Amino acid sequence: MRVVIVTESFPPDVNGVAHCALQTARHLVARGLEPLVVAPATAAGAGDDASAPCPVVRVPSLPLPGYPQVRVALPSRRVAAALTEHRADLVHLASPFVLGVRGMAAATRLHLPAVAVYQTDLAGYARTYMGAGEATAWRRIRGVHSAADRTLAPSTAALKDLEDHGVPRVRLWPRGVDTVRFKPSLRDEALRRELAPNGEMIVGYVGRLAPEKQVELLAGACRLDGVRVVVVGDGPSGDGLREALPGAVFLGRRTGDDLARIFASLDVFAHTGPFETFCQTVQEAMASGVPVVAPAAGGPLDLVDHGRTGFLVPPRDENAVRDAVRAFAVDPALRAAFGAAGRATVEGRTWAAVGDQLIDHYTDVLSSRTVVAA
Repeated sequence: MRVVIVTESFPPDVNGVAHCALQTARHLVARGLEPLVVAPATAAGAGDDASAPCPVVRVPSLPLPGYPQVRVALPSRRVAAALTEHRADLVHLASPFVLGVRGMAAATRLHLPAVAVYQTDLAGYARTYMGAGEATAWRRIRGVHSAADRTLAPSTAALKDLEDHGVPRVRLWPRGVDTVRFKPSLRDEALRRELAPNGEMIVGYVGRLAPEKQVELLAGACRLDGVRVVVVGDGPSGDGLREALPGAVFLGRRTGDDLARIFASLDVFAHTGPFETFCQTVQEAMASGVPVVAPAAGGPLDLVDHGRTGFLVPPRDENAVRDAVRAFAVDPALRAAFGAAGRATVEGRTWAAVGDQLIDHYTDVLSSRTVVAA
């Protein structure tokens, strides 16, 4: 099976869409399929794709105004040309919104089946950044996903949102986690002494530092005695958060084994953003044996078993985040029990298992097209 993955982002970008597209490409190669990736060009240009698991076609792009870490593809004939030259059997659209819309149009013209993977709550982002535009975002989402043979939602909350907004043919497809890289045994006592020299309980956030992530909700936790907040990531909100979170340690962007070591060295992981369609960092924390505090919204509803692997708190509630962190701070045994339960919960959610589910979706779509053609 020859698959073209048209993605809005791909490494060296560091975000959920890029990571999922990379893991998908790796798995397809491992299973003997022949993928090709089409993605926006990065600022660095040549050399970005030397370690990619398959060929990558880059489309000209520009940085998003006010958020240069995100690049938006420009109109280009390269998408349709890539589908034709690769002799694609199926098109995989990863979080389609700009480049993915062009990928869907090209697939339609070429009579190719398409699977669209919903991953980003763009309507929520429209509310955050513009205070409006949610209806416009949903019209665009509905337009591209309705044209696909199948839409894959990462969580039950995302699936319901899509169906409520009129998107047809939606199925559930979660995300995998690397349980070999992320594991409790990487806990590093030297790193912990560096981050919390007075033996404080370490509460970590990992992700983009952007308005929609609402990382400022950790301010209450920063004021707790015996608690050290550690923030991993970068983004446009970085400077403001350094003022909003007094005493917090900012480590910048970390990746790979370095990030896995940091995860395992936390005592509690806290995610604050209410717009997550999945929330991969929650799974990585759980794989690392770390209990979780997350909003009771979106993807975390599927991932966190409240009262067993972590606490789900009302979205946008700084006091609720603080109180959940305090409950862990006063009870080390609770942290240990929740962390162990989290690790056990995700051990079967490997990228290999999830990748095989994706191939099953491909096969169903191709079979359906064959039946219709007959």
